[in-house]
Amino acid sequence: MQMLENYVLGSWVTGDGQGQELYNAVTGESIATASTKGLDYNLITNYAREVGNKNLRKLTFHERGRMIKALAFHLQNHLPKFYDISYKTGATKADSWVDIEGGIGNLFANASLRRKFPDENFCIDGDSHNLSKGNSFMGVHLLVPKEGVAIHINAFNFPVWGMLEKIAVNLLAGMPAIVKPATVTSYLTEAVVKEIIASGILPDGALQLLCGSAGDLLQHTTMQDVITFTGSATTGQMLKSNPHILANNIPFTMEADSLNCMVLGDDVTPDMPEWDIFIKEVRKEMTTKAGQKCTAVRRIFVPENKIEDVQIALGKALAQTTIGNPLNASVRMGSLAGKEQVKEVKAQLQRLLASSQIIYGSLDSVELIDADATIGSFISPILMLNENPFASNDVHEIEAFGPASTLMPYKNMYDAIELSKMGKGSLCSSIITASAKNAKQYVIGAGTHHGRILVLNNDCAKESTGHGSPLPLLVHGGPGRAGGGEEMGGIRGVKHYMQRVAVQGSPSMLTAITNVYQQYAKGNHDGIHPFRKYFEELNIGDQLITAKRLITAEDINKFADLSGDQFYAHKTFTNFEGTMFERQVAHGYFIMSAAAGLFVDGSDLGPVLLNYGIDELRFTKPVYVGAEIYIRFTCKEKLPQDTKDENDIPKGIVKWLVEMIDETEELVGVATILTMVKRK
Repeated sequence: MQMLENYVLGSWVTGDGQGQELYNAVTGESIATASTKGLDYNLITNYAREVGNKNLRKLTFHERGRMIKALAFHLQNHLPKFYDISYKTGATKADSWVDIEGGIGNLFANASLRRKFPDENFCIDGDSHNLSKGNSFMGVHLLVPKEGVAIHINAFNFPVWGMLEKIAVNLLAGMPAIVKPATVTSYLTEAVVKEIIASGILPDGALQLLCGSAGDLLQHTTMQDVITFTGSATTGQMLKSNPHILANNIPFTMEADSLNCMVLGDDVTPDMPEWDIFIKEVRKEMTTKAGQKCTAVRRIFVPENKIEDVQIALGKALAQTTIGNPLNASVRMGSLAGKEQVKEVKAQLQRLLASSQIIYGSLDSVELIDADATIGSFISPILMLNENPFASNDVHEIEAFGPASTLMPYKNMYDAIELSKMGKGSLCSSIITASAKNAKQYVIGAGTHHGRILVLNNDCAKESTGHGSPLPLLVHGGPGRAGGGEEMGGIRGVKHYMQRVAVQGSPSMLTAITNVYQQYAKGNHDGIHPFRKYFEELNIGDQLITAKRLITAEDINKFADLSGDQFYAHKTFTNFEGTMFERQVAHGYFIMSAAAGLFVDGSDLGPVLLNYGIDELRFTKPVYVGAEIYIRFTCKEKLPQDTKDENDIPKGIVKWLVEMIDETEELVGVATILTMVKRK
């Protein structure tokens, strides 16, 4: 029988012994066995740190991002192979799309984040802070990649997405990964990793795979490592409380299955589009991946005067869900991941039935297409009704991890909010409402107990990604039972794998360390106008001190006429008594325009292609008639850009610090302007 391989220490190897036997969830046929017995986890973790980490730390964010992008394109070329294997997990084509292409989409999304980072292997975190009156002492926070390995322990429901959404982030941050998928569906993860390794895109040691037991892996972790876990709250708590992890303060991010809820607003009636949106969303969230999703809806809260109508509508909707072999095009819901999952779901449902009743579906029978219920891991969608949700703890504490959910009534929005909180923390919640008042009340009231809230109505339903879809640029996680952690979240997710360090020193020293110009640092004056230099020729700190310009009443009046900005403070004969100003004051935008006139060198064509925008523009002091201003213009930061095709002009974005200074040597304005500059 085929034995799944583990990818460790740069080689594909099998574990010792017979291992755990894995089965086709639809046909019951044996697929392979999986074992990690005999693997040396001390060598594996050290290899990740000594080889993988050092290789990734050499790369900049931009290089890592392009690497991840290339990997995403490569995996797209092998989609048919992945889909063929995914069917064996019981997933329909739609389920597989979420898992496989959703995972690859995470790679693309995180690859694009490279533009938010410098072309360095570290980055500045937040604003710089001036710590002295004389501007000679300051502080800044840096983020540097940790020197360890990210260990990802994933659940069975998303063998591809669960891996890719995590490694995309740690790779961008500069850390290698050891992935340990749930054994029952690890054969799909193995197939994807084989293609990743075969591509040669990742450096040595960047990714290792364990198909089988994690053994004593966590005992070999250090304070530089990061552990993430996706799965049941019970297992997560057990791992998180490992004495070795606690003693060494090893970061542990948990994303646990939770009792997510969906609320039908009390403003929604059966004749409104939001009614149909609600019914479709509940059905989708109960049946996608056969309900085996950490974000699936488990609790459904409906106004008590609409409970019967919702019960009827949901019953009709669920009856349209065809179940069976996912290779049959007419099937809309496949099987659970395995027989053990069926057994576990039924056991939990029996516990829930102590306080609830089944109003749709059956524990004992299910009508299938092209499948045998005695062989495959199938179960009917189960909709239950609990008429006293405030008096029933079980429905807020017990999760049946399958196509099962419980319908419950509420009296008003205050009750709906309190019921949502009784789940003790969830990954996500949704409210379907056309009322902005209801939406705001729910979001603010329930926000403390949910990691993400979807407000769904007719305006956004067509393009909404839905209740159960975590997105790469938004945090995925939740408080309490949901694990207390967060994943993804764009730049926020990357920071989980980096160490924040506060650095103090002089502006010039911190400029040299960060390669970003810090205000009041010494400038470079080489006699060449910065706009005469190509992108590669510019150095951080290259500086121009301009000539001075006298600000006159004629300037201000002309700018007012040209712009149409006739604000009272810019008029010559305004009575300024009781205002903030002493006399006629120049427009801030005129001062910025005059600044451009002082620092721009446009005598002939040069490397500067265009003005890309202005950030952080502030006017700090009024400029009156008779003032003289000059500009301190400094190269602050350089961001390379990828060429789109062979016809694209090689270029980069340059950020410039523009300091507008008057005759008293005080700042009257400051801004960061961006220009697009040609490469040689």
